Amino acid sequence: MHILLIEDDVKISSFIEKGLREAGFNVDVCGDGQSGLDHALAGSYDVAVIDLMLPRLDGLSVIESMRIEGANTPVLILSAKQSVDDRIQGLQRGGDDYMIKPFSFSELLARIKALIRRDQKSALPTVLRAGELEMDLLKHEVYRLGEKIELPAKEYSLLEYMMRNVGIVLSKTTILERVYDYSFDPQTNVVDVLVCRLRNKVDRDYSEKMIHTVRGVGYVLKSE
Repeated sequence: MHILLIEDDVKISSFIEKGLREAGFNVDVCGDGQSGLDHALAGSYDVAVIDLMLPRLDGLSVIESMRIEGANTPVLILSAKQSVDDRIQGLQRGGDDYMIKPFSFSELLARIKALIRRDQKSALPTVLRAGELEMDLLKHEVYRLGEKIELPAKEYSLLEYMMRNVGIVLSKTTILERVYDYSFDPQTNVVDVLVCRLRNKVDRDYSEKMIHTVRGVGYVLKSE
């Protein structure tokens, strides 16, 4: 699942980004309101976490512009402003939830998941299916033929990406950028190792293999 984080405090944004990635989310981070709005309108996100005091364009203006342009992404407002009036204004101008700084990450994560559950208008599925595989995006669980597969965050993110692109060959470059968020180094074998670990858990106990190598190109998940 994909989160947009708009926060200009580098320490806070790094803390949130790290926690969300460890929880299995993909995260785009913007340090100012204008770039945040550009991302919100151009991309597809499950939740946007938006600070109010931002350079270039304040958070409330970002949220208002999103709603005017038809972006229905659920918005969790982060702010040091604690008054009831501030919270009411944030919700009235398009926010879906309001969280006061400082905050605990566990509560932030719980609220993000609650927003995803409540987003009845979202066209994004909460369960992915590919052949014998089923992934519950809200519970963060994976099953093959009803048997639960335990996956750490990176393997889960890779499998989610592959399940969203069944039958499409994914290059190592694409996987590296999508799952690890850094530029491709042709000398690294991190993708091969990650795919190997995932394959051992998804395919090892089954005669029908789902994860396939396309030599010289990349990897593909096949559902038939």
